[in-house]
Amino acid sequence: MSERTSLLIGDEGIEKLRRSSVVLCGCGAVGGYALEGLVRSGVGHIRVVDHDVFSESNLNRQILATTFTVGRPKVEVACERARSINPDVDISGMDVLVNESTVSEIIDGEFDVLVDAIDTLRNKTALLRCASEKGIRTFSSMGAALHMDTQAVRVAPLMKTKTCPLAASLRKALRDCDTSMITAVYSEEPPVVKPSERDDHGKSVLGSLPAVPAVFGFTLANEAIRFLLEKSL
Repeated sequence: MSERTSLLIGDEGIEKLRRSSVVLCGCGAVGGYALEGLVRSGVGHIRVVDHDVFSESNLNRQILATTFTVGRPKVEVACERARSINPDVDISGMDVLVNESTVSEIIDGEFDVLVDAIDTLRNKTALLRCASEKGIRTFSSMGAALHMDTQAVRVAPLMKTKTCPLAASLRKALRDCDTSMITAVYSEEPPVVKPSERDDHGKSVLGSLPAVPAVFGFTLANEAIRFLLEKSL
């Protein structure tokens, strides 16, 4: 599995990734692709966190959503997918909601990186605040919905993002927090439309195509992998 990867990063790089530990919060549109990138690159230890099941509305953009996985827990499917790619990966799933009361448990342990692919502002703020206080290097997805231009996707420190409404809200919510360990993946394309529908739980339903979330997810994974390769063994 690692032959093509080793041609680029060498045996030492392969070993660094094999020994690395990542927490991935969110296994949906962005998170599913992030998981794909992490597993295929050979990251050895992964904790995936999500408290949702796949629905038919996920089929248009989520790599883990198929007609066979609709109705199943996302973390269960994510772990199966990872092991089907790399049987040696040490992966575990936490079927819990990321919120103020669970974030400490979610990132408890010796992890090198947090990959954040959740989209609810309050829960995302709690996660990023806790990770910052613990000094965990974090790669965080901003809003991937309502965008169509893959060329507008950018990587920057959270406090230097622009255009993205979610990023603006996070900057405000975390203004009293040291966010220097947080790198954001975001889009400089203004949102194409404003949300006009809500689901049964009152949450906004946002339009999305598959390409932009995929770019977000793979970019998150790639930035995390680059960081891990630069760490000392």
